[in-house]
Amino acid sequence: MKFSLTWLKDHLETTATVAEICDALNAIGLEVEGVEDPAEKLAGFRVAKVLTAARHPDADKLQVLTVDTGEGEPLQVVCGAPNARAGMKGVLGLPGAVVPANGMVLRKSAIRGVESNGMMCSTRELELGEDHDGIIELPEDAPVGTSFADYHGSDPVIEVAVTPNRPDCMGVYGIARDLAAKGLGALKPIAVPAFSASGACPVEIRTDDPEGCPAFYGRVITDVRNGPSPDWLQARLKSAGQRPISLLVDLTNYLMLGFGRPAHVYDLAKLSGAVVARRAVEGEQVLALNEKTYTLDPEIVVIADDKGVHDIAGIMGGEHSGVSESTTDVLLEIAYFDPARIGATGRKLGLSSDARTRFERGVDPAFLDEGLDLLTGLIVELAGGTPSEVVRAGSPPSEPKLVAFDPGLTTRLGGVEVAEAEQKRILESLGFAVGEGWQVTCPLRRHDIEGPADLVEEVVRIHGLDKVASVALPRVEGVARPTATPQQKLERGLRRAAAASGLNEAVTWSFLPEWAANHFSDGNDTPWVLANPISEDMKAMRPSLLPGLLMAAKRNADRGAASSRLFEIGRRYFRAADGLSDEKPTLGIVLAGEKTPRGWQSGKAKPFDAYDAKALALELLEAAGAPTANLMVMGEAGPQFHPGQSATLRLGPKTVLARFGMVHPATLKAFDADGPIAAVELFLDAIPAKKGAAFARASFTPPALQAVTRDFAFLVPQGLAAGDLVRAVQGADKAAITAVRVFDVFAGQGVPEGRKSIAVEVTLQPGEASFKDADLKAIAEKVVAAAAKLGGELRG
Repeated sequence: MKFSLTWLKDHLETTATVAEICDALNAIGLEVEGVEDPAEKLAGFRVAKVLTAARHPDADKLQVLTVDTGEGEPLQVVCGAPNARAGMKGVLGLPGAVVPANGMVLRKSAIRGVESNGMMCSTRELELGEDHDGIIELPEDAPVGTSFADYHGSDPVIEVAVTPNRPDCMGVYGIARDLAAKGLGALKPIAVPAFSASGACPVEIRTDDPEGCPAFYGRVITDVRNGPSPDWLQARLKSAGQRPISLLVDLTNYLMLGFGRPAHVYDLAKLSGAVVARRAVEGEQVLALNEKTYTLDPEIVVIADDKGVHDIAGIMGGEHSGVSESTTDVLLEIAYFDPARIGATGRKLGLSSDARTRFERGVDPAFLDEGLDLLTGLIVELAGGTPSEVVRAGSPPSEPKLVAFDPGLTTRLGGVEVAEAEQKRILESLGFAVGEGWQVTCPLRRHDIEGPADLVEEVVRIHGLDKVASVALPRVEGVARPTATPQQKLERGLRRAAAASGLNEAVTWSFLPEWAANHFSDGNDTPWVLANPISEDMKAMRPSLLPGLLMAAKRNADRGAASSRLFEIGRRYFRAADGLSDEKPTLGIVLAGEKTPRGWQSGKAKPFDAYDAKALALELLEAAGAPTANLMVMGEAGPQFHPGQSATLRLGPKTVLARFGMVHPATLKAFDADGPIAAVELFLDAIPAKKGAAFARASFTPPALQAVTRDFAFLVPQGLAAGDLVRAVQGADKAAITAVRVFDVFAGQGVPEGRKSIAVEVTLQPGEASFKDADLKAIAEKVVAAAAKLGGELRG
């Protein structure tokens, strides 16, 4: 939010400098984001008088001026402005000055062979207007030699960041109130221009939606004269970044920016019948002031007459009922809307405005009458006219919150000693009423106050956050003990292992669009949906990490990335059996694009496949301490995965530790991503904890005797998974068999139909003595018998 120093001093009687004001704003929690001082831009420009003006000897459109700068000898300046003449006063930029409009540094130079010692400036060059037809002409009484910044009057502009919990500071008056409480001056009362109301309002005003619009006030003013705003009003709006439009519109913006109270003015001639705050009818449309047409639904509050909708309530007015230069009779509207409904409407329509920002945070419900009178008085004073009586439809919230406060909390919670009298002064200067026994009545504008802790915050920030002493946390004597939990240690180890595997860590939002969350839900439950999301695209809590990673991979591909190897460790969110939120730690991986680029050795670029995903899953599960040798490879990875190219890794038939495979084409289409893409999800909460883990690893003693390898080739049913055969062979003799590896799978000529050949290499490790032929034969028989239980037979 921006405002000028002059605007602030309209409401705050103070002699503080801009630097002191900025320091105070930062101290009370209104962070200063920047200060613009026009005097800095106009440094090096001064009021000067043209003594003589003669035609340039070598240019028809140039003149050679002799200019009095107020000190020393007159300077010679070459000028091309058609209005430059002897006797006029203007603005001279001296060598070294920087032209605000283009950043050009002025210097002494020769123009067509004639020396020029600066430049006579136009309003556009000094960013004071759009006129560029000639140089600035100053009045006769302008003092020659005076700094133009001092003559013109420099008005610094301060920009502050107002946090969402402080809607009372969304107007200059609210900021002045905080500074006055800080002790930087005295808050001036709001000056309402005097006017006399005459007669009843000729328009029926009512609210048919007391939930969405509890209060709707209005009055008519006849015989007004709309036109340009006075200079003081335009200057204040420009300092806030607003473009002056017309007097009537500018005054509503002045009320909003100055006092945090949005209002609206209608051309009465463009209204028909009663003006009503109501719910929209399904399919109704309105052409808003931004020249866009919006289709409405019954969840949206609108302002309408007998013919149709004129306003999206609390957000933006309609194009066809706005005032113009020919407007003579107007209807003023000021209302209180439900903040939650305004926020939901703005997000639904994707529509932002200054009014929405204030209404969805909560405006002051006690400022309806005073705000309407202030706007009426300003219109009557500047545009004339005769106002009617006020029509009040409904009533705003009027029950203030009462908080039982203990001043001792300021020391216990805030960590700073503040005298009770000073605490009372601070609260009362902010508009709180302190009653007997420290029963504090909160002003209606302070929607953020919920309890005593909030009052402590008010006292401490005004007293001075810099006065809160830094205190070290208590430390236990002796050697510091580890503080990381087993889950934190697990996640740290997996993060290092994933990075070491060539993956890049991504951090995505915990929120998703509803369609993305629904696509990855298991179908048994709907995802958590936020009632007040940041935006419609971040409305649902993620049931999986893969949607965010798929979106990240797509963004990378759209920007020309040939390959994305992304992983993320985070939480998935579900509805627990008791209806509460349940969070589950998860590691997600997405492999998109090229696994290996094209090359003269490898040929075409190779994409990732399901085996790459499986290898990563097993590698990371091994790093997490999972018993990978005991894992079963089973199906049912989920509908988001390709059914023929995906699987799960399970510890028993029910405990799923991971799922992996190729992403289903339908999922790729839903996320507008180009395939193929491989993905992995490790469910960290399902990994069994290590039992009896010692501080240090057991010492490694290499075996004394050399291992022996034997190869076996089995004919097995076509549908048998190689992993099942490996586990069966591994368990045939657990004492002797230390490793089993598949090295060939074959089906075709020489293999019976419905069967396939799987060849495995079995590693045998002798213990105290070398194997004898009888020992090897016995082990081989056990291996063959284990394979036979799965329908396998040894190939001859």
